[in-house]
Amino acid sequence: MKKIELEIIALSHSVTQSHSFAVVLGEVDGTRRLPIVIGGFEAQAIAVALDNMKPSRPLTHDLMKTVCDTFGLELQYIYISKLLDGVFYSNLVFSNSIETVEIDSRTSDALALAVRFECPIYVNEDILEEAGVEADAAMEGSSTVTEGDLEKRIEELTSVSAAQPGASTNYSNMTAEELNEALQHAIENEDYERAARIRDELNKRQ
Repeated sequence: MKKIELEIIALSHSVTQSHSFAVVLGEVDGTRRLPIVIGGFEAQAIAVALDNMKPSRPLTHDLMKTVCDTFGLELQYIYISKLLDGVFYSNLVFSNSIETVEIDSRTSDALALAVRFECPIYVNEDILEEAGVEADAAMEGSSTVTEGDLEKRIEELTSVSAAQPGASTNYSNMTAEELNEALQHAIENEDYERAARIRDELNKRQ
């Protein structure tokens, strides 16, 4: 699967959803943009690193980087590998002097670490085709995306996120593996109503 390199273009705050944010990733040497909805805490963590702010005490992602530096772990790149049920899945690719390992991560956490390690961000081509937005011609070459189709897309995403994630999902079309992954994500995000619906579908198949 072809990997496309991305860079963080902007952090956007939803106009209609006061607690919703999106990080906008832009295709390196391209015009496609990929907006991803994230939480307020993660948005703050990314903003702090982008602006080179130094908190009086280390934030969680700063602590993680310090631990990695101390033990000789280098974050080579992050990889947005899958889009399932509206959720982006990512991997952290670490290396030391002996081996390279991949670790599953929430995409928002992966991005917060990528900024701190100044490492590349990659995404599968098919994910960018499915969820990306073509930037307006007038915006090409600009580092700020604040209008047009992309802004509408961000509002759509944050509105869906603020509602009931997965409420209209047809779980019967998903494989058992996909259902188990979606169940784990729902539990991690304390979306227990959605988790119950997924469990019901899994129980029907037993």
